[in-house]
Amino acid sequence: MAKEKDTGRKLIAQNKKARHDYTILDTYECGLVLMGTEVKSLRMGRASLVDGFVQIDGGEAWLHNIHVPEYVQGTWTNHSAKRKRKLLMHRAEIDKLESKSQETGHTIVPLALYFLNGRVKVEIALAKGKKEYDKRQTLREKQDTRETNRAIAAARRRQRSA
Repeated sequence: MAKEKDTGRKLIAQNKKARHDYTILDTYECGLVLMGTEVKSLRMGRASLVDGFVQIDGGEAWLHNIHVPEYVQGTWTNHSAKRKRKLLMHRAEIDKLESKSQETGHTIVPLALYFLNGRVKVEIALAKGKKEYDKRQTLREKQDTRETNRAIAAARRRQRSA
């Protein structure tokens, strides 16, 4: 009897720093070419996307600096933790990303690594670097909306109790 595949999206790792440091222009979902021990290590929920980036070489997209630790029970067939990994994307998407990433200030960063129906997927984004004042402005806007929501919730509680 065949084993049933997992359904839904199970998050492995997320790059929150990318959303802080970059303005996200466009996102893509890609598959990854992985070794067996990498998948087992990812199933344990161990990975880091912090310094990751995507580079396009010879019409192929490669994911660099993603840390997938070695599988504990692996043998000599274990993988290298920071090796570059090939992304599985359509040719048109790769060409579009390559042309856009050549523009000044644009880069391609990974946002999330997750399982989707039993397969490892990575969400990458075409991003533009933020200036320091943009980062402060974004934080200020988040804080303002949080304070506004708190004030509204407090007012509703006062109305109910009255």
